[in-house]
Amino acid sequence: MTASIAHEVSQALSGILTNANICLRMLADEPPNVAGAVATAQRTIRDANRASEVVRRLREMFSNKEPVIELVDLNNAVREVIAIAGGELTRRSARLQTELADGLPALSANRVQLQQVILNLLLNAADAMGEIEDRPRSLLVRTELETDGAARLEVRDVGTGFDPAIVGKLFEPFHSTKPNGMGIGLAICRTIIESHKGRLWASPNDGPGATFSFSIPAPRPKLEVDKGSTFNAV
Repeated sequence: MTASIAHEVSQALSGILTNANICLRMLADEPPNVAGAVATAQRTIRDANRASEVVRRLREMFSNKEPVIELVDLNNAVREVIAIAGGELTRRSARLQTELADGLPALSANRVQLQQVILNLLLNAADAMGEIEDRPRSLLVRTELETDGAARLEVRDVGTGFDPAIVGKLFEPFHSTKPNGMGIGLAICRTIIESHKGRLWASPNDGPGATFSFSIPAPRPKLEVDKGSTFNAV
């Protein structure tokens, strides 16, 4: 993951340096190529904003500040995680696809914690496909609206899967299917999801691999009763 982040920032900084040199040469021409210099300066600004955005997202995702509960668009949360983790997934030869449903309810959640869960599930899925050589390392992230109005996210891989007999242990602290794993990632993920009144579970695929899913209920609507008085609908 560190390599992916460094790559994203390095690419942006390299673009800034290259464009700055081009801009100087254009302004030094006789006559100066002002239009070309302006276009190059605009590319420099774009690359600087790109680097700034990567840093901003990282600071938000790994901040130790008190959790802030807000209305969160699950699909946007997924897109932001992919923007950060995409380079790492590519490095691991994972072929990422998304199927993001329209019309999902905004969730009352801590966006940073939710994104930490999504990131963990994505990287776990990539790990599970690390030794796969006989098929593409396909990774699917899917969202959908459940019949009870909850929003669900699935991360499906085609990796080594797991023994259905141990499914109950996957989310226990210090239990890991990885040779060098500490076994705390999924336990933390479950704690986060349950703190949002949701649930996190895993199931083996019909074919190769496994699917890890979570669902979080939509906030209950507030009904106006009196002046300045509200209560949750039942």
